Amino acid sequence: MTLPAFELHRPRSVEEATQLVDRHGEDAAFYCGGTELLLLLKLGFSSFGHLVDLKRIDELDGIRVENGELVVGAAVTHRELERSDLVRERLPALATMERGVANLRVREVGTLGGNLCFSDPHSDPATFLLTLDAEVECRRGGEPPRRIPIVDFVLGPYQTSLRAGELLTSVRIPAPPDGAAVAHAKFAFHERPTATVACLARVVDGRVAEARIAVGSVGARPARATAAEQVLTGVPVAELGEGLLEEAGERAAEAAAPADDANGSPEYKAQLVRVLVGRTFRQAVG
Repeated sequence: MTLPAFELHRPRSVEEATQLVDRHGEDAAFYCGGTELLLLLKLGFSSFGHLVDLKRIDELDGIRVENGELVVGAAVTHRELERSDLVRERLPALATMERGVANLRVREVGTLGGNLCFSDPHSDPATFLLTLDAEVECRRGGEPPRRIPIVDFVLGPYQTSLRAGELLTSVRIPAPPDGAAVAHAKFAFHERPTATVACLARVVDGRVAEARIAVGSVGARPARATAAEQVLTGVPVAELGEGLLEEAGERAAEAAAPADDANGSPEYKAQLVRVLVGRTFRQAVG
């Protein structure tokens, strides 16, 4: 497989990047790590005469804390997140999740922003970030930035709410509430997950004061399982038995709307969700 011919552009600012895609229209595409886009080009599933490389835009780089939020530049790689001392200190579950993304080659070059913008339904980060009520910040040229909750950003398979010429510039992740813990788990045959579950649990005085559950990789888009969260909220930790966790898993499987594909039937995926919700919520509580 070989790449088709294209012209490579390397802008230094968001404004310059926007000007390039405005000039070349539908014949231009943004890319950063290129782990997904370049594969599509090699396979002949897409064709662009102009690729706009975003890696040299300083605004898209770096990991920092701002107003209590962990702010991750869109061009930060999975490997950087996995190894970041700041991430390990502020949100170790994020580093753990990133360590399981694809393989080492992909993590070395693939970026968090690129992963979210590609919106592959079989992916880990969006599900994890949905549990934490994360937002993305997007900007087009000299226009003011806009913030979009992850739940509204990922619209479906390979579809996001990005506007024409707009860039995802950063991902903003609120700190988990005091006393809360986050756990993430997935089941995969190969590198792409078949089912992904992320849970947040906050325990106060021996009771589940807050529960958040997100499920991905089984349907068209990741989903928050609010009905499952309601089943578990307020329950004494000592009473978190198999019955309650099975009920929460059932509600989560319904929210995920499993779809039939090469990874399995909807019934099979629903069972994976039931099992993973029970295991992951127990881990978060523990």
